[in-house]
Amino acid sequence: MTTPTPPTTSSSTAPVEMAQALVWHGGSDFRMQEAPIPALQEGETLVEITTATICGSDRHTVFGRRSAPCPSVLGHEGVGVVHATRNPDLQVGQRVVFSVTAPCMECDRCERGMTAKCRNLKKTGHEAFDSEWPLSGTYASHIMLRNYQPVVVVPEPLPDVAASIAPCAGATVMACMEQAGALAGKRVLVVGIGMLGLIAVEAAVRGGAAEVVAVDRNQTRLGWARELGAVVPDSSVSGDEAEPELFDVTLEFSGSGFGVTTCFDSLDIGGRAVLAGSVATSPAYTLDPEWLVRGWRTITGVHNYEPRHLEQAVKFLAGSQIDWNTVVSAPIALEDVPMEVLSKQVTHLRASARFF
Repeated sequence: MTTPTPPTTSSSTAPVEMAQALVWHGGSDFRMQEAPIPALQEGETLVEITTATICGSDRHTVFGRRSAPCPSVLGHEGVGVVHATRNPDLQVGQRVVFSVTAPCMECDRCERGMTAKCRNLKKTGHEAFDSEWPLSGTYASHIMLRNYQPVVVVPEPLPDVAASIAPCAGATVMACMEQAGALAGKRVLVVGIGMLGLIAVEAAVRGGAAEVVAVDRNQTRLGWARELGAVVPDSSVSGDEAEPELFDVTLEFSGSGFGVTTCFDSLDIGGRAVLAGSVATSPAYTLDPEWLVRGWRTITGVHNYEPRHLEQAVKFLAGSQIDWNTVVSAPIALEDVPMEVLSKQVTHLRASARFF
């Protein structure tokens, strides 16, 4: 998919008084509404969205699997052009991506470098439309970026679709890779080949893993993983009850009970399991502490990410071998987003919406 030409208004400082926003009012109720654009405060930036991608977590929200403010502007994966800014590090006309998280940079967690879990955290696409941050989501013509919200300028060769994926799937995977540690020469298992899992497969292969095994029930997705260098054993889809292969690192992106238990059961001596898929209500799992202690095993989780991970994601995706034309559906208009979000027939890892 080629990089879209930015809209002509994005390179000027002409004032924009109203934004067009797709506002979710609960269930299947989406409404196109106008929203006034307030004057920029110190550190804030107004970005005109050119492309947004539809993350599966928005489907979870709409179908009631996770709670969210309502009404709100959903969408947290997007790329756009700076229209106006009071951030001294940015310039009008730059193509940028922005973090899902907007920390306060004043609480104890922010002070110790855990901005992902800021006590006063605001999140892109997760704020109420009647709050102090109504234009927080990417399903709109414009988004207001808050003071201290990390922003990364996008290099010219990186297509809009890939750039749009960096702020959620891409950066989350980079955080997972950091938790997994050096992968050179290690055996790696990736469970759940959605967008995160596919990026993780490529990251593990590029990280020098001795073997990368992909597990998913979807044969098309497994084919995409194989193209990036993953091994797809027959047992990954056959339900074989043979003794599982053991791995040095297991990465869980499905959030399913099968995925979590597989990552635990497949962990070798000294192994490390990184869980990132369990972001909705999940069952509890029995864990034998003796197995953990005697095996020198580590289990950790990742939710949200730090600014460095967004920077790493943009750089990583700029060199990615993923075929975006294959894994992302053809672009749709903003008014068609509700139909896509509500669809239960999802064949691609992402759908993209263009706003120009």
